[in-house]
Amino acid sequence: MGANASSIYNKSDDGLNFVPLKSKLDDIPEACIALVLSYLDPPQICKLARLNRAFRAASSADFIWEPKLPSNYKHILQEFLGLKVAGLGKRDIFAKLSCPVSFDGGTKEVWIDKNNGGVCLAISSKGMAITGIDDRRYWNHIPTDESRFQTVAYLQQIWWLEVDGDLEFQFPAGSYSLFFRLKLGKVTKRHNRRVCNYEHIHGWDLKPVQFQLTTSDGDRAISRCYLNNVGSWVHHHVGDFVVKDATVPTKIKYSLTQIDCTHTKGGLCVDSVLICPSSLAKQLSSC
Repeated sequence: MGANASSIYNKSDDGLNFVPLKSKLDDIPEACIALVLSYLDPPQICKLARLNRAFRAASSADFIWEPKLPSNYKHILQEFLGLKVAGLGKRDIFAKLSCPVSFDGGTKEVWIDKNNGGVCLAISSKGMAITGIDDRRYWNHIPTDESRFQTVAYLQQIWWLEVDGDLEFQFPAGSYSLFFRLKLGKVTKRHNRRVCNYEHIHGWDLKPVQFQLTTSDGDRAISRCYLNNVGSWVHHHVGDFVVKDATVPTKIKYSLTQIDCTHTKGGLCVDSVLICPSSLAKQLSSC
């Protein structure tokens, strides 16, 4: 193609000299642009789509976005957004699903990762069973912009710590990791400045907390960790599980416990549980 382009010339005004034609970005066929874009990640495609009209038009081709969508995208679209696939372009579907979609009364969210299309879920503290949550001597739900759910469960003091949750979801086949997002200390605002209150933090250096995960496919994981993340949010890795059949919903049970009643513990913020493809797990902090 380069040789052919270099052999095309225009006549000058005197008819004697020839000057080469300059190729333009707009001269590239749309089909060729679309083929190149199909090898790129979604963020790269979106950046190149801003170059000109040809790239923008090519970036909307369905064959580019179809492989980047999870295998269960139709289920997510219909079950949680109430939309039918017919009439929607694959790029539009990817854009809709890359934004968090709430369900179960706003206590859970599902979305696809913008880089690789992997399915991710988050479950808020209000979507879990917390022992003593209705007794304000022990727990409080406090509003905060540090949570995607705008609220966290804050433990002042308790002898028996038990947080349980369960989920049934139709995951695409693959390996997934589950995390608890926790922090020691309560964030408050003073004179319009964010300040972390440490007064209730105690008992976490005496015994480790225990995380547990089980699935309907027989996966099981137990991990233990001393909590020491004062003033910072940490994703504590509970364990991994594998989904083999994407057509069957996977049932998951998970828990956070510290039930040694020889001492009290307090000052803990419980934000949420995160489930994501294991390929994304390295990006998260864990104990």
